[in-house]
Amino acid sequence: MFWTFPVASAKAQIVSQPFKRSQLGLFQGKTKQYGNNVPHSKHKTRRTWLPNIQRKRFFSDSLNENVRVKVTTRALKTIKKHNGIDNYVLNMPTKTLGWEGMRIRLMVKSAQKSPRIPVGTSEKEANAWIAKRAAELSLQTATEARRVEIARIVRDDLPNLTTARKAAEQALEALGPSAR
Repeated sequence: MFWTFPVASAKAQIVSQPFKRSQLGLFQGKTKQYGNNVPHSKHKTRRTWLPNIQRKRFFSDSLNENVRVKVTTRALKTIKKHNGIDNYVLNMPTKTLGWEGMRIRLMVKSAQKSPRIPVGTSEKEANAWIAKRAAELSLQTATEARRVEIARIVRDDLPNLTTARKAAEQALEALGPSAR
């Protein structure tokens, strides 16, 4: 398989990062650190410190299953702050996520477009889940419509008193002297 130029440059940029292992988990910018061991004799020798990496399972609401991933404690704290792995991968910048984070982001986005019924549910539970999901989607669309309306009001797209006066004057002009 041959890459097209933009894909090849993006892959080369990601691979050329100093800590390649951070692409295999959610490391949130943490990399290998370098320093010196300094004993009493002051004879310095180089050493490295690796980030504090844990293997964790997070439940994804969109996927309805656990996602197992290597994560640094800093990223773990941020995931808790964002209330779950779904919000974390959707809201974090691409540069911070790496390959694994982008893979999870794509899985979550595709699952949000076409959600899956949880495995091992009865027909009654599946129908209840579908009804709940439909209610959530209708609430989400209503919330988005309200957000757009508020943004329009804030931008002053609604007519104010001066534009109303101008419109009235234009209407009177169009109707002619008989309208007065």
